[in-house]
Amino acid sequence: MASGERVYRTSHELEIGAPAGVVYGLIADAERWPLFLPGTVHVEVLEFDGCEERLRVWAAAHGTTHCWTSRRVLDAAERRISFRYEGRSGPVRAIDGVWRVEERGTAACRLVLTHGFTVTADAHGGAAPTVGAVDSGIRAALERLRSPAERWAELDGLVLAFEDMTRVKGPAELVYDFLYRVGEWPDVVPHVARVELTEDEPGVQRLTLDTHDTDGALRSTTSVRLCFPHAGRIVHTDTATSALVAARTCEWQIVPDTRGVSVVCRQAVVVRDEAVEQVLGPGTGLTEARRLLREDFGRHALAVLDLARARAEQAVRTIHLL
Repeated sequence: MASGERVYRTSHELEIGAPAGVVYGLIADAERWPLFLPGTVHVEVLEFDGCEERLRVWAAAHGTTHCWTSRRVLDAAERRISFRYEGRSGPVRAIDGVWRVEERGTAACRLVLTHGFTVTADAHGGAAPTVGAVDSGIRAALERLRSPAERWAELDGLVLAFEDMTRVKGPAELVYDFLYRVGEWPDVVPHVARVELTEDEPGVQRLTLDTHDTDGALRSTTSVRLCFPHAGRIVHTDTATSALVAARTCEWQIVPDTRGVSVVCRQAVVVRDEAVEQVLGPGTGLTEARRLLREDFGRHALAVLDLARARAEQAVRTIHLL
C-alpha cells in the first residue's frame, strides 16, 4: 500500500419488503442496472462461466462519467455475490466487498453489504470527505434498490421493452456516422428542436435533447451516450427524464451482412406510474401510458433510422453517378 493510503471497511444493512430471491436477482442481473439504479449508464458482461463473471461498468456522477471493470463470484444458493474492482483510478481504489441477501420470511429480507476500499489522502492529508462521500453513496445505492424490489410484482407492467429496425443498402460506416453526429440532428431530424452536446473524451457524449411530442409539447431529457465505432453500436441512458418516464435505455446497433445493413434501435422504458393520471388525465392507467410511450419513442426512432438509411443510400447513388 502506497504512502498516504488507508484501507476502510464498512458494513451496511437494509430491511426490504420483498422476497430474498427477488433482491438477489436485481443485484445479480447487472445488465439491467441502468433501469433500476440511477447513475449507472451501461454494463457489459465481458466474461461469464455460470459462476464467475467480469463486468465493465459505466456510471455518471457530478458531471463526469467513470468506467471500471469488476470481477464477481455469484452464489445463487447462498444468495451471496462477492466482487472486486479492477483498474479503478482516483482517490478511491482497491474496492472489494460482498452482497448477502438474508431471508426474513416469504416476502421480506435483509440486504447486507460489506465493503472495503482504499482511500488516498488529499493534498491536505485528509481522507474524511472522500470516506463520507463513499458512505453516503453506498446508502443511496441500497435505498435505490428498495423501490424496484418492493414493487417486484408490478415490474412486468412497469417495464416496456421494444425495438425498431430498418434495412439499408449502403455502407455501415455512413449509418454510424449519422447516428454519432447527434449534435447535427436539429438541422435534419424534424422532432429534434435542440441538442446541447459535450464530448470531453472520445466516444463518451453527454447531451441535453429537446424534442417535440405528438401534441407539440417540448420534452427535455439529458443522457450519456457511449459510442463504439468498431462494434457499430451506440448505447445511452437518460439521466434526467420526462414526467412519465422513470428510466430509459437505448441502443443503436448496425449489423452488416451480404445483402446490406440492418440497423436496430432497442429501447427499454420504466413507466413512472404515479404520474400517469397527472400527465394523461383522470382514469388513465398503465395501458394508456405504455401505448403512448411505445408510439412516441418508436416514431422518433423510426424517423432517425429512416434518415440514416436515406443518407447512406443517397451517398451510394451519388458515387454510382460519378
